[in-house]
Amino acid sequence: MANDDLIRALRDADSVQFGEFELSHGGTSEYYVDKYLFETDPGCLRLIAREFASLVEDEKLGGVALGGVPLAAVTSVETDNPYVIARKQAKEYGTGNRIEGRLSEGEEVVIVEDIATTGQSALDAAQALREAGAEVNRVLVVVDREEGGSELLAEHDLELEALVTAEELLADADR
Repeated sequence: MANDDLIRALRDADSVQFGEFELSHGGTSEYYVDKYLFETDPGCLRLIAREFASLVEDEKLGGVALGGVPLAAVTSVETDNPYVIARKQAKEYGTGNRIEGRLSEGEEVVIVEDIATTGQSALDAAQALREAGAEVNRVLVVVDREEGGSELLAEHDLELEALVTAEELLADADR
């Protein structure tokens, strides 16, 4: 079921754009969802935090760097659940951590991410968290572009839950 308020907020933040865009995985698309426009908009963040909060219980949140971090932070404030940050790679200075924040062996973590296209960045984060001892079974995203992310994650025993699908977001959109 589409979240009409969130769809309206994403559109009002001008985060849905039409044209020809290259995506991070190298493919192209006739539309682009600019996560930085919705992740820097307090109204969008508030709606996203409330929606994500309704989907989590007492799990720790895992924000995928960079886009998932503000989403994990606002959801953490909404739920009072702590969060960790999954870096794309271990930093080369200081502690050299790939996972930032407190994480205990066997702790359940739900990944929080902005957009799922292929699902690869969420999978990479899940694998890093699992290697660090976490139990990871779910990935929450704001927008599922419906381009194979759900299937890739399922192959690795991860369930993808999206607040909005591309089909819902693009339905009746002004192009």
